[in-house]
Parts: sequence; structure tokens; C-alpha cells
Amino acid sequence: MTFTISRRTFLAAAALAPVTTRLAMAADGPLRIGYSMCLTGLFAQAAPSQVNAYELWKDQVNAAGGLDIGGGQRRPVEFVSYDDQSNPANAVRIYEKLITQDKVDLLAAPWSTPIHLAIAPVLAKHKFPMVGNTAASVKLREVKPGYIWFPTAVIPDKVGEELAAFMAKQNVKTAAVFANVLPLAQEIKTTLLPALEKNGIKLVANEDFPPDIKDMTTLISGANQSSPDAFIVLSYPSDTFLFATQAKQLNVKAPFVLSLIGPTIQAYQQAFGTGANNIVTVGHWSPNQSKWPKAKPFFDAYLAKYKEAPDALDSVLSFMSLEILQQAVATAGLDKEKLRETIASATFDTINGPVKFDGVQNTTTPTSFLQIQDGSLELVWPEQIKTKDFRPKTGW
Repeated sequence: MTFTISRRTFLAAAALAPVTTRLAMAADGPLRIGYSMCLTGLFAQAAPSQVNAYELWKDQVNAAGGLDIGGGQRRPVEFVSYDDQSNPANAVRIYEKLITQDKVDLLAAPWSTPIHLAIAPVLAKHKFPMVGNTAASVKLREVKPGYIWFPTAVIPDKVGEELAAFMAKQNVKTAAVFANVLPLAQEIKTTLLPALEKNGIKLVANEDFPPDIKDMTTLISGANQSSPDAFIVLSYPSDTFLFATQAKQLNVKAPFVLSLIGPTIQAYQQAFGTGANNIVTVGHWSPNQSKWPKAKPFFDAYLAKYKEAPDALDSVLSFMSLEILQQAVATAGLDKEKLRETIASATFDTINGPVKFDGVQNTTTPTSFLQIQDGSLELVWPEQIKTKDFRPKTGW
């Protein structure tokens, strides 16, 4: 948990201060935003991308004089955060604590779909609005609208359909599909398989694997014997790294290779160098999309602060969620119901272009795919927002 001044110290000082001083402190004191994060546990590898984006946003807001809460008032921002250990039950307890005990002013989102879904009832119970970010599932549509929103365009059934159409456009005729058993991968696979058949793409392998898989050589070598045009690996960060390592060892030659979650992390390119070139992944943002004027400044600021490029999926979604919250607070202030109404109805200007919600989902950002091209993440699908043409993978 991080503080620039402890709540106990603040309250003790306020109790002793004259009324006018206490009022000034209340107006000028830090605005506290709470969240939980998977600093340890199964998803810990993903945490830095999100935390870094949060910290960059906070730095920028504070450098500008604080968060605009309406009426010409600005307050410096500080975070109150806890490790949920990648456990949804822990996150539920943490968000209850943030709201009822820490009494934070605003909330930021945790990492992962399961944890977002777990805390949604807590937000509804306390009528406390929160803009989500790193959650993607068809189950998001089952969440009752009101106090949580999801800016991602990585919705599994749309991903499956768009991926099959994209592959067909690249003249893919045969494909091997490997899928992590975790929900996002399985939901995409459910839609992808019939979409491949619809587009005339023959399946030469269809295998699931556990989240803690340590060796993919049997899966890869078995499919490699059929020389498929595409390897579609519906993976999470740790198995994305594992697949790339072993695909190189086994000399996979498919011209179309997709890994689901992980290639947008800068560490992926650092680990594999030119071997990462022309890998495809999910993602709907690139710093090179000139239609989004905030995209490149965000990239440059992140690079300057952390000496590495932002994760084009999680870092972007995390920063977007706070941009949306920031703009909503400037309009509605800190009143929770006014804030809820504003988030639900307004259009927001973000690093990923305009965002507007229909119910709980972003309805403006298209489902898209990225490709690593010479160290840069380029949008290669769909046509209306692409920044580069697709390039076949020719080696590791």
C-alpha cells in the first residue's frame, strides 16, 4: 500500500487543527485511488504493464496540478494498493476494504477477467463506479450495467470471427490451434473453430494445455509434421514465451503465427530479438495510428519513464481506463451517481481514440490484430485502422 501521508496521521492532524485549516486540508489533500493487483501468484508476470501505466498517469496528473474534480478544484493523486495474489476471493476482500475502511475517493481496476467479474457485485453493492481495463470475456455481457465498464475490444466471439477472416485474407488454408484452458482462450476457441471451417481453413491440430505447462514440444512437433500455414496459440504470457522458445528449436515454418497474450510486452521482443518479428497477437492500439493523436505522446512518455515500450494491450487499456475516469470526474466531480451517469453516457477522448459505452462495453473500438514488425507494433487488421500490411513470418 502506498501513501504520501498516512491516513491516521492526516486524521490526527485534522482533529487538532482549527476548522478553517481542516477545510483547507480537506480541499487540498491527496485524492486517494484504490486498487488491487496480482503482484504475486499465477498472473504476476502481467502486473508491471498495468502498474506502470497507472504510475505514469498519476505523474502526469500531478505534474499538471492534480486531478480536476470540477469547479476549478484540483487535488494531487495518490494510490492505495494491495497484492491480491492473483486470487479473485482476495480481490473481493480488498475492494470491500478500500471502499468501507480505507474510504478511497475513487477506484482503479485489477488485472484479469476473473478478478474483474469477482468484484463487479462489490461495486454494485456499494454503488461505487469503476472503469475496468484488462478484462475480456463474453461473460462481460452478463454483468448488470451500472457500476463497471470495459473498454477492451478483445471480446472472444468477435476475436474468433475476425481472426478467421484475417487468416483467410492471408490465404491460410491449414491451421494448428493450441489453447490454454483458461477462460479467455477457451472462449475464443469456441468461436474460432467454426469460423475457420466457414472460411475453408482446415484444422490439422486442436489441443488444449494447462496454465502451468512446462513443455510444448510434443504439441508443436506433432502439428509441425503437417506443415500448417498457421499456428494459432491461444496463450497467456508464460506459455507465450515457452511457445516461442520451442517453436524456434523445432524450426516452425508457418507463415502465420499468432500468440494471444504476451507479444505486446516489451520483454518478449527483448527475449527473442528478431525471432519475434512478424508474430501476430491481439491488440487494438499502435503508437503509429495517426488518427489517434494521443497515441504517440503516450508511447514517448512511457518510453522515457521506463526505458521500454508500453504493453500495447494491458498498459494501453490501463491508461485508457484512467483517462476515462479523469474526464468523467472533471465533468461530474466525486459524486458517485453523477460519475456513474457520466461514464455511462459520455464519449471519451483516449490514446486509443474515442470511446463510448453501450451498457458495460466499449462500442467504438474495432476488434483488431497487431504484428511485430522490425521492433514496432503495427495494426494489420482490420483495413480501416491498419498502420501496415501483414507480413508472413519467415524465420525465428
